[in-house]
Amino acid sequence: MGLTDAYNLHDTICAISTPAGTGGIAVLRVSGTDAERCVATCWKGADIAAMASHTAHLGQVLAADGSLIDEVVLTLFRAPHSFTGETVVELSCHGSVWVQQQLMARLVECGCRVALGGEFTRRAFANGRLDLSQAEAVADLIASTNAATHRLALSQMRGNFSSQLAQLRDQLLHLTVLMELELDFADHEELEFADRSELEQLSQTIADHIAHLADSFHTGKALKRGVPVAIVGKTNVGKSTLLNRLLHEERAIVSSVHGTTRDVIEDTISIRGIDFRFIDTAGLRATSDEIEQIGIERTRKKTEEASIVLWLQAPLPPKDGVLYGDDNLEIDIDFAGKKLIKIINKTDLYPETKPAPDTLGVSARDGRGMDDLEQALIEAADIPEIKENDVIVTSARHYEALTRAQESLHRVLEGLRSNTPTDLLAEDLKQALAALAEITGGAISSQETLTTIFSRFCIGK
Repeated sequence: MGLTDAYNLHDTICAISTPAGTGGIAVLRVSGTDAERCVATCWKGADIAAMASHTAHLGQVLAADGSLIDEVVLTLFRAPHSFTGETVVELSCHGSVWVQQQLMARLVECGCRVALGGEFTRRAFANGRLDLSQAEAVADLIASTNAATHRLALSQMRGNFSSQLAQLRDQLLHLTVLMELELDFADHEELEFADRSELEQLSQTIADHIAHLADSFHTGKALKRGVPVAIVGKTNVGKSTLLNRLLHEERAIVSSVHGTTRDVIEDTISIRGIDFRFIDTAGLRATSDEIEQIGIERTRKKTEEASIVLWLQAPLPPKDGVLYGDDNLEIDIDFAGKKLIKIINKTDLYPETKPAPDTLGVSARDGRGMDDLEQALIEAADIPEIKENDVIVTSARHYEALTRAQESLHRVLEGLRSNTPTDLLAEDLKQALAALAEITGGAISSQETLTTIFSRFCIGK
């Protein structure tokens, strides 16, 4: 079954494109070859057929009996100069939920079909207005929660990622051509299109570029999902109070009773444009309480998943004006491979002291030291400054395809160094080309894959 058949792309579709609920205005979008006729059936105002594209007109939408549903502004975008590549009509109406529902029902009466999730963007892809990576960026742009993810989505939607992939494709095609020529003219020893050292150098350049893109996924994943931060420590050291302070709300229950937090609590906040996903864990101590033991085991797992660990310690009596923390966890926790930030809490009890070296002093209760903690989190996250045209991979699908292309290029390099027959190397190059083409949609034939990608879009986009 083809893409057009699966989504009935010949239908004229309609949907509410603004968020659900009541607002000042709402926007209904109609797209398809019959968009003008469908809207004209219920429209009272200037002749739609005589309108210039990309113009807006005030008019009315009427019910089947001629009664007024709402006064609207109609904006016309004629094919192919629209988001979907089809003729698109947008109706800006009053934001009443009832009005929106009545207008949608009227458009269906006039011949439209209610759009599926992501169908407008899918049509833009099918009509060549966007490649698949750009189409996915539309959903990322809508879901962006901070300046960095917004900037990355815009960059990808504008085609910066696609442009780099096109350059890689051209380089791979050039390399493939050289190898195919060598294979075709193998009987003519006097002809040399490129020696193996040149082929190896070109292969290495391409492999390095692909590796750079693949390596950026670590940063992209952190920006998109939030940097995972686990707050760990013994019971009653103030972990839940610290979480509430960071979130600026009473998210976790705070109590002087040991073992109050028995499960993990997660929430996300943005600090200086970077999302951090904080995880408040159960207090670590030797216990015979079965439920508390389950919470402690979950703490271990969440600590393994975290990139940054805030090790919160209660203060010991100060020595010579220096405040030390109680670093006895009672239970072994592996911090290997984590950015570890040691914190002494409750410094408000000893205001004339300074924290021991390599530790931060904070008071989760009154907020002192929180600026230093936020700065330490930014440094530990180690997220580079994202510029407007930077390309950073944020999709696991893209990363997986880049990884396969990288593996194919490594086989080519190994083959060139070991004098593997050219026909075998050419096959690896074709696999690398196919993997890169999957990112932009050039090699995707699986209907299920496309349906999965577009199913996460909201209705009306």
